[in-house]
This record gives sequence, C-alpha cells and structure tokens, in this order.
Amino acid sequence: MSNKTDPTDELAGTEQPFVQHLMELRDRLLYCVYGLAVCMALLALWPGPSGLIDLIAVPIRAHMPPDAKLIAVGVFSPFFVPIKVLGMAAVLMSLPWLMYQMWAFVAPGLYSHEKKFAMPLIVLGSLLAYIGIAFVQFFVLDKMFGFIQQFTPASVAATPDIASYVEAILSLYLAFGLAFQVPIVVILLVRLNMVTIEKLKEFRGYFIVLAFVIAAVVTPPDVISQLALAVPMCILYELGIIGARWFVKASVAPEPDAERTDPS
Repeated sequence: MSNKTDPTDELAGTEQPFVQHLMELRDRLLYCVYGLAVCMALLALWPGPSGLIDLIAVPIRAHMPPDAKLIAVGVFSPFFVPIKVLGMAAVLMSLPWLMYQMWAFVAPGLYSHEKKFAMPLIVLGSLLAYIGIAFVQFFVLDKMFGFIQQFTPASVAATPDIASYVEAILSLYLAFGLAFQVPIVVILLVRLNMVTIEKLKEFRGYFIVLAFVIAAVVTPPDVISQLALAVPMCILYELGIIGARWFVKASVAPEPDAERTDPS
C-alpha cells in the first residue's frame, strides 16, 4: 500500500492525533470562557446589571403608567434576574469572539479557498444575530406591547413580573437571532451540495408557509410579533438564494494548472 500523498492536496500530511484535537478543543473552550468573563466584568462596571434591566424594560414601560414599575414576585428575583440579563448581554457582546474560536478550531481542516470565505460567514452570522435582536428591542417589543395594552381593561393595572418579562424577551431574542440566520443556512446547504438553487426556488412557497408556522409557534399570540418574524424570514430566504449563487461561484476550489507540453 502506497504512503505517498497527493502533491495537489494542501491538507495532505497535516492530520493530527485525536488527543491533540481534544487539547485544541479544550483550549478553545477556555478562550470562550475567558472572553465571556471579560465581557461580564466590563458590563458589570458599566452600565451594570441595573442599567441593563432599565434598558430592556424601556419597551414595556413606555406603555405603562408613568409611575408604574415592574415588580419582583420571587424572593430571589431581584438578585438572579439581573445576573441572568448580565450573562445574556455578555454572550451577545462576546459573540464574534465565540464564533472566531469555533472557526479557529475547524480552520486547520479547511482548504485555503474555504478559509477565505469561512470568516465572512462568521462575521455575517454575528451581524445578522445583532440585527435580529435589535429588531426585537427597538421595533417588535414596542409594537407588541402597544397592541396588547389595547386589550387591557381600565380596571386592571398592567404591572408584569420582571422574571416573566425577562423570560419572554429572552425567548424572542433567541427566536429572532436564530431566524435571522436563514441566509447562512441557505448558503451552507448549497455549498455542501445538499440542495441546489433551483430546488430552493421551487421550495419558496413551502418556506413561506413554514415561516408563518414557526412564527406562530415561537412568538406570543399576537399578529404583530408573528408578522414581524415571518416576513423578515421570507425576505432573508430570498437574500440567501442570491448570496448562495455568488458564494458558490466564489468559493469553488481553484483548478490545478494543466501540464503544458512542448508541441515540438
């Protein structure tokens, strides 16, 4: 059996022992923990857990009476809820760093033409997640609470519990952050030859139905938030098809130079 490696394969002979892979994974996970710790320390200094709570409470307090405040029903809620929000904010702040560590772990097994476009996908994925969460914070929550407040009887004081409020908006952040990854998923499916662009176009009608079903399941039972999730998903699906067409052409492995023979 021949042990010769393919000279045209740039990854030939670069295989590492399994234990070394585990050590690399351990180091990358430690780097992720360090990054999270630094972000939590910075956010704890400014704006602080209380400042973060005040920030995420802006959309609902805009639809409450001027003197009304969110309440803490649980005994330990005043302590644990700000810590949870601080951890969530630290994850969002360190997201590019976390994504980079994931990329650095798999990068040695990628070809040069694959490495060239892995980092743009990571940056795009992080940016789309930020856009999705900002869309929730500055548009969806305001419209959603305004819609819900219209059905609140005059004899009822709407003073939500801070723990349930944080739980609700965290689920929305997660839902929109993941939903806005649709272009990345589409691009990867095409790049991995799991589906063709033509098939994605044919699936367009089914995806629209799927988007509205997902929005109905993961969002509160109001029309505003459901439309706010389903419509962007449909738009991002189309952008994913456009991006996949360009990405696949740009990330094709270069053809090896053909050997030229002397005609004489």
